[in-house]
Amino acid sequence: MTTRVARSLTEVDAAAWNALAAGGEPFLRHEFLLALEQSGCASHATGWDAHHLLHFDAQGTLDGAMPLYLKAHSWGEFVFDFAWAEAYQRAGLRYYPRLVSAVPFTPATGPRVLAKSAAVCDALIASARGLARDLGASSLHVLFPGIRDRPSFERAGFMARLDCQFHWRNEAHQDFDDWLGSFASEKRKKIRRERRRVAESGLHCRRLAGQELDAQVLEIVYRLHALTFARYGNAPYLNLDFFVRIARAMPEALVVELAELGGEPVACAVSLQGGGTLFGRYWGAAADFHSLHFELCYYRGVEYCLREGIARFEPGTQGEHKLLRGFVPTPVWSLHDIVDQRFAAPIGAWLARERRRRRRWLAQAVQHLPFQRGDIPARLPDDVRDCLAAED
Repeated sequence: MTTRVARSLTEVDAAAWNALAAGGEPFLRHEFLLALEQSGCASHATGWDAHHLLHFDAQGTLDGAMPLYLKAHSWGEFVFDFAWAEAYQRAGLRYYPRLVSAVPFTPATGPRVLAKSAAVCDALIASARGLARDLGASSLHVLFPGIRDRPSFERAGFMARLDCQFHWRNEAHQDFDDWLGSFASEKRKKIRRERRRVAESGLHCRRLAGQELDAQVLEIVYRLHALTFARYGNAPYLNLDFFVRIARAMPEALVVELAELGGEPVACAVSLQGGGTLFGRYWGAAADFHSLHFELCYYRGVEYCLREGIARFEPGTQGEHKLLRGFVPTPVWSLHDIVDQRFAAPIGAWLARERRRRRRWLAQAVQHLPFQRGDIPARLPDDVRDCLAAED
């Protein structure tokens, strides 16, 4: 058995990689990661220096892989460790570079070790640790790992960090109104009022997917996406070439909600689907329209999941406003291996305190879900229950 490092996804057979990532989740597909690389969005020039680990069995067949990037910054990760970098700087040491297992610009939980067996998984984790040290990295970080990945990393001594997102779960309601009927009356009225404002404003919303996403639509999507970043004085992480590449390589995964006013596109929300989940990813708008963000990014996504029988909807990071719209506060994780033990011990103690604070916040947050009060405990998914019951 051998392990080697691929400095580009072009070095890896797409079918062999995708056979390992066969759960349907779109972000670990060879096509998605390659689009990020070849479009220049995630490349050495932007600080995402690929060092993907590949594991081969005795016959030379790829039986394990781990996406890895050597990074000189912490941007585009959505797990914030800037305070750790400052601590290193105050001590006169370098925090960067660091080795990161993640999907660039994508805070969605999913597999981070693609392995055909537990032994291969353990071998990849050990190799990743060795690679971090060989490269002079201060640390190895695994961001948004799937539930099956975490035990292997924690057994290897990685420190766990807890955060929260807001996810929707399909409880087999007949349609949106049926789902809304499970809300308390006041919350139900608020959502209906928001949707009515959009309808009465003259905005027309439509859904596009697959072959409907031609060059003209993709240009509109990118322009609206970039405008939203520019409004806050930032450049977007993603470029038009990236959108063109994924639309060409994986059209079945893309869902675009487009809003028009007087026939002119004014806002969009881009999602990807796969593995029984709809992932809300990219939003853009030419101006501020009352309640339109909620309509495109949340309500139409729920409608789509109910119609298509999709089990989960992850609309992205942050946003306590999602809580009041029926999205359940859900634990998400990252895992961290700090090479220098002088920093590992205090960071580990800080993470333990943070986990306790996060669990207290989760316990309070679930009490503010919009469902009828007596229904809330029964509607909490197992991962939420397990997190609330856990102790450090």
